[in-house]
Amino acid sequence: MSNDYFLYARKSTDVEDKQVLSIEAQLFELRALAKQEELQIAEEFIEKRSAKVPGRPIFNDMLRRIQQGEAQGIICWKLDRLARNMQDGGNIIEILKQNVIRHIRASANNYYPTDNVLLMCIEFGIADQYVRDLSVSTARGLRQKARNGHYPSVPPIGYLNDPRTKTIVVDRRKAPVVRRAFELYAKNTSRLEDIGRFLYDNGVRTHPTRRWTNGGGRPLNKTKVSVLLSNSFFYGHFRYAGEVYEGKHTPLVSKELFDNVQRVLKLRGKTQKVKDEPRALCGLLTCGECGCSITAERQTKKSGRSYVYYRCTKKRGACSQPFVREEVLDAQLSELLSRYAMPPEWATEMLRMASEDEADAKRTAASAIEALRARLAELDGKLARLTDLFVEQDIERGDYLSRKAALMSEKRSVQEHILRLEADAAAWLEPMREWVRDASLLDEIRKTDDLPSKKSSLQKIFGSNLTLHTREARGVAENPWFSLAHTKENASEKNLVSCLVPREGLEPSRSFELSILSRMRLPVTPPRPAVLCTTLLLLLLFSFCLFLFVYAPA
Repeated sequence: MSNDYFLYARKSTDVEDKQVLSIEAQLFELRALAKQEELQIAEEFIEKRSAKVPGRPIFNDMLRRIQQGEAQGIICWKLDRLARNMQDGGNIIEILKQNVIRHIRASANNYYPTDNVLLMCIEFGIADQYVRDLSVSTARGLRQKARNGHYPSVPPIGYLNDPRTKTIVVDRRKAPVVRRAFELYAKNTSRLEDIGRFLYDNGVRTHPTRRWTNGGGRPLNKTKVSVLLSNSFFYGHFRYAGEVYEGKHTPLVSKELFDNVQRVLKLRGKTQKVKDEPRALCGLLTCGECGCSITAERQTKKSGRSYVYYRCTKKRGACSQPFVREEVLDAQLSELLSRYAMPPEWATEMLRMASEDEADAKRTAASAIEALRARLAELDGKLARLTDLFVEQDIERGDYLSRKAALMSEKRSVQEHILRLEADAAAWLEPMREWVRDASLLDEIRKTDDLPSKKSSLQKIFGSNLTLHTREARGVAENPWFSLAHTKENASEKNLVSCLVPREGLEPSRSFELSILSRMRLPVTPPRPAVLCTTLLLLLLFSFCLFLFVYAPA
């Protein structure tokens, strides 16, 4: 192996006008150090790239040549010049432990294979964390700069970064050309290619890139011209990190001119043709003969007028059902909605009764919670006494564990029941209120031409039970809609409720509540007498309560 050293110097950016003295200062100091300690430098490696991520080509080439025996050590300013990420740092530590690198000479420290690698791990960890903290701080500073109204990046054509004031100023040579390009395109007489040629003729051209250093000097293509004309930076606003800010730079165009340009861009751009989708009621009905879905299609007459027709898709074979015009179907659906519309006075009365039952349910819940808390305290006392018996060895361990498990299980059940009652004792009333509101709006919905609203309401009433047979929409409504329609039809009957409505209001059955409390072994108060209504409206309430008891979640 050679006794020579490789000198490695690095700066974090490849921009020539930034950190200009960094490389020069490192080379001067490291050459002097090598001369002072009589270290023979075989080659100098200079890299202008950040070390926060792996993949530096010059650094990797240096390590490869060291592994091939071309040098025994590295001279660098500090370890953070070699790596600021744990992967490269780990590679250096590993080949140092394997004696492939015999010596790393930094400006203030020496590192040998026999040294404790803990210090190197700490230094590389500090360097890696420094980069992370710097990234967070830089992002925070850039966001604050944007909030202050200064664009924290390279401005578009027509502006320049002022390095003295750290602000953006107008490019006096290109700004008039950009303003004239906006004015030309706003007249709607020029194409994007014409604007690109106009900018090229006046000195606004593409720039070389890092990948194509010999490129540039060409006209802006259509995409770049469109982006330029759509940039809000030119009238005083800018977008940074997905948010729009009000800038403090000088606008080149007025907001009115910018808006005119956007209208021309939209007018001349290739926009997708909006499809006339005549399928407002698709998915609502099925064929009454074969059970297939009902679809829609638009037909245009010789006169130029077009109509929307609904028909069976016939995906299961032949079907004899004819088509039906959308206007005819709309009238039938409106008639169906009218059957299930709740009169306003009924809705008012039901909501009032629901409010009364909600207040009563909360009072009942408060009493139940008080009893449950007493039961909870009793269970805690039993657990404490059971523990004392076990400590005094008056009870066997197996018996103690089984009794404790039973008491803990019951305690958990009581706690969960308290939480449910405290959360909302009258939560079961909310579905009824929502249903009353929906039913009271049906009369208004049926009078409009809003087909999607009609479709949504009909799906709530019929679900998937609405069919189209011989050009007629029909179906069986679900509860409580069926009960509502039945009550409206029999509104002339007077005393039909008295034999059907129990002595409870809208709240859950008292017997159900008593059964729960009895299983908890809690004292209960006798049920309160309920007020018996004699109006026909309570038949509807009773039907809805039955629906809630059967279908509502526990």
